[in-house]
Amino acid sequence: MDTIDAVVIGAGVVGLACARALAQRGIETIILERHATFGSETSARNSEVIHSGLYYPSVSHKARLCVAGRRLLYDYCAAHGVSHRRCGKLIVATSSEQEARLQALHRQGEINGVDDLRPLSSAEASRLEPQLRCTAALLSPSTGIIDSHGLMLSLLGDAEGDGATLAVCSPVRAGSIENDGIVLEIGAQDKARIKASRVINAAGLYATRVAASLAGFPAAQIPPAYYAKGNYYALAIRSPFSRLIYPLPERGGLGVHLTIDLGGQARFGPDVEWLKTLGDEPDYRVDPARSDAFYAEVRHYWPGLQDRMLTPAYAGIRPKISGPQDAAADFLIQGPEMHGIPRLINLFGIESPGLTSALAIAEHVAEQLG
Repeated sequence: MDTIDAVVIGAGVVGLACARALAQRGIETIILERHATFGSETSARNSEVIHSGLYYPSVSHKARLCVAGRRLLYDYCAAHGVSHRRCGKLIVATSSEQEARLQALHRQGEINGVDDLRPLSSAEASRLEPQLRCTAALLSPSTGIIDSHGLMLSLLGDAEGDGATLAVCSPVRAGSIENDGIVLEIGAQDKARIKASRVINAAGLYATRVAASLAGFPAAQIPPAYYAKGNYYALAIRSPFSRLIYPLPERGGLGVHLTIDLGGQARFGPDVEWLKTLGDEPDYRVDPARSDAFYAEVRHYWPGLQDRMLTPAYAGIRPKISGPQDAAADFLIQGPEMHGIPRLINLFGIESPGLTSALAIAEHVAEQLG
């Protein structure tokens, strides 16, 4: 049985960032990925937005790590040539009844350290985006978009340059907590066992399953798992907007918003479709019947959207630890002080703004592991 300093389970953007942080500290690191390539689940199926950090309670990991992560991410992209654009975002109220909620978001953002937010009247917002309909808006200039695949490729390159190794097609089947480390059983056909002094469970959608598979891990410390599918529709014409357009947040997500990728393709989503179960190979198909709800939501802020302009694009699934009737949960970065297992970090509920927060999460985790 091979022994390794550190194992990162999951090669999404957060797992790759964690592996990079460990490798930079001279820690021998293996990244275990169940798929044939990195970043093929949540990290590849999102809005690719760099968030400013205004939505989350000020004492939360989401607020602190999003604000710090956004700054780290912009610096990283500039230094490493990762494609991105600081395009800005408008969060909009589409009725006078919503304006108090918009003002509350502004206050929350300022408390969180987002210092460039600017409230706009309906007329001011229309001058920026003539096709937009709203009664008031909040401009977030530090919101941007990023090539998430390019980011992950760069993070992997950094990690490998410092000695880390990516092992694909290497699912974690089981494990056991021992006095001098954690033994993991990996592989589909050709099974192997390795012992790691440090383990980061960054398995995303399957993080709770991985924790449950470790013999000796306290079951009471595993949070409930919920899954919210988010569907996206692409716009068949060139986007009439130059900035991202967001409605006010809804339960389970940030509302059906307009994002634009670096190629100029506009898309709307994600919506919130709660799933009862999650199989080993989730169903990412977009049901064309959901388009009626998309048209209705988008026309609240873009009444000029015409019929037959939206086509099904793709879907992703949020790894949640709070359910449909619950308040949104914070990231759960669960270390030895919570579960009592030395040098094991579980990353539960790493949904949005996980992409923006990835580098800050990695620094936080690496410092905990020492």
